[in-house]
Amino acid sequence: MAFFSTYNTKISGIAAAVPKNEISNWDYEYLSEQEKKMLIKTIGVEKKRFAPKHLTTSDLCYAAAEKLIADLKWNKNEIDILIFVSQSKDYFLPSTACILQDRLGLSQTNMAFDIGLGCSGYAYGLSVINSLMSATGLKKGLLMSGDNSLGSCNYKDKSTFPLFGDAATVTAIEFDKNATPFHYNLLTDGSRHDAIIIPHGGMRNLASPDSFAEQEIAPGIIRTPLNTALNGLDIFNFSISEVPLSIKELMDLTATTPADYDSFIMHQANLIMNESIRKKLKFTAEQVPYTLAKFGNTSSASIPLTIVSELKNKVKSEQLNLLISGFGVGLSWGAVSFKTDKIVCPDIIEIE
Repeated sequence: MAFFSTYNTKISGIAAAVPKNEISNWDYEYLSEQEKKMLIKTIGVEKKRFAPKHLTTSDLCYAAAEKLIADLKWNKNEIDILIFVSQSKDYFLPSTACILQDRLGLSQTNMAFDIGLGCSGYAYGLSVINSLMSATGLKKGLLMSGDNSLGSCNYKDKSTFPLFGDAATVTAIEFDKNATPFHYNLLTDGSRHDAIIIPHGGMRNLASPDSFAEQEIAPGIIRTPLNTALNGLDIFNFSISEVPLSIKELMDLTATTPADYDSFIMHQANLIMNESIRKKLKFTAEQVPYTLAKFGNTSSASIPLTIVSELKNKVKSEQLNLLISGFGVGLSWGAVSFKTDKIVCPDIIEIE
C-alpha cells in the first residue's frame, strides 16, 4: 500500500482557467431528448467548456499561473519547481513544463517536468511536488493540472463527448516548517488500462492513415482510433468498489472520520457514481461539492477547479480540513488529506 505523508509544505493558493466557450448537452444533436434528460439527471453534466483549436491546456495553465503569481506577489526568480500534470501535452516532445517555464519567465534554475496522468493526476501531483520540496527545501513551486479532454473525443460519440470539459488549474506550494502534513494513499491497476484509452498515436500504435478512419462501434458511437474510448460500466464498477476502500484506508490510517473534514472533494466523474461513494463513506451532502453540471469531467483539473468554484470564499477566509479523491484513467486512483489556511484563490479566469 502506497500510504505515506509529507511535511514542511503548504498550499498558498489555487487558481483555475477555463475556455470562455460554453456548450450545453441540451444542444447535443446525437442524443434524443429523453437521453439528454437522463444523462443530465444521472451523469450530472449539463454544460461544459470547449477549447477552440488555438487554445491549449498550457495556455490555460499560463493564464492561471500569471494571475496566481501576481496575487501572491511572488518573485518569479524564487519559483524553484514547476510540474505539469496532463494528458494534453502541447507536443509529443518536448515536455510542456519546459515551455511553460520559459513562457512564464521563470529562472533557468527552475526544475520543470511533466506527469502524464489524468483523473488521479491532482492527487499524484500533490504527492510528487510536496515530496520533492519537503526533501530538498525548495521554497516555492507550481503544480499545474488540467486537460483539453474534448479535443480527443469524437463529436459523434455520445458515450464520451457529452461527459468531458476543458479546464486547467495551478496550485502554489510553499515550504513552511510549521505546515501541517499531507497524507496520501495512492494506487494503480494497469491490468484495466484499456477501460479509458486512445488506442493510436503513441509508440505502441503510431498514427497511420487507418488512425483517422471513423468506425461505428455501436449506434450513436462513432470514433477513430485517435479518439478517446471509454468503457463506462467498467469504470463505474471500479469506482464504486475500489475508490471507497482507498478513502476508508486513508481515514483509518490517519484516525479520522467524515466528521473531521470540512469538505470531501472527489474527481468530477459521474453524479450517481460519486453519490454512491459519498453515501458509502457516510459524508453528508453538504460536505461534498460538485461542478459536474457547470464544467463536466475536467480530468486532472476537476478537484482544484471544484475548490475554486465552490469553496473559494471558505478557503480564502478559513482554515479547512480537506479530503480529496481522484480516480479513473490508468486505472489510477488516490486519496489525499490536508489542511488549508486562508489561501489565495482568484475568481475562475475565462479565456477566449
